[in-house]
Amino acid sequence: MPKAPRLAPLKPEEWTDEMRALLAPVTRRNGSVFNIFATFVRNPTAFKAFLPWATHVLNHSSLPPREREILILRTGHLSGSDYEWRQHVRIARHVGMNDADIARVKEGAAAGGWTAGERALLALADELHARQKASDATWAELARHFREEQVMDAIFCVGLYTAIAMALNSFGVEVDAGL
Repeated sequence: MPKAPRLAPLKPEEWTDEMRALLAPVTRRNGSVFNIFATFVRNPTAFKAFLPWATHVLNHSSLPPREREILILRTGHLSGSDYEWRQHVRIARHVGMNDADIARVKEGAAAGGWTAGERALLALADELHARQKASDATWAELARHFREEQVMDAIFCVGLYTAIAMALNSFGVEVDAGL
């Protein structure tokens, strides 16, 4: 990641009316937005397309929240995205993951304490990161624990958060204060 942001998050006074409208769904109660959104909105057309997909994966996926966060944390770790990791540690805690679970994500599927389904998800994230596809063995294991729609959502999750990590790392988006 660059030492300084290549693309600084826009400040509220720099937002156009279009940007303000696009940011409305992700604006926090105090009126602020996370740096990721204040940076991504620099390209309003792309942000407008990005937000519904990201909202589906994060909030409307068929995966339970714990499983989703395991995938996102593993993807953030593998992608070297400190921003993604820290943001989703906060979310993982909110959905009931404890510090031991979160730390184990960095160790991957070989770490003890995972269910068979969680191990399969971690293996999936590793395979998608390394080879951009799931092996037959991992696919079969996923199919034992998850419905077809959930397997698809797992792949969509890793793909989306890999793309997000690439953008965060390349743009140099700084971690928000408090994370």
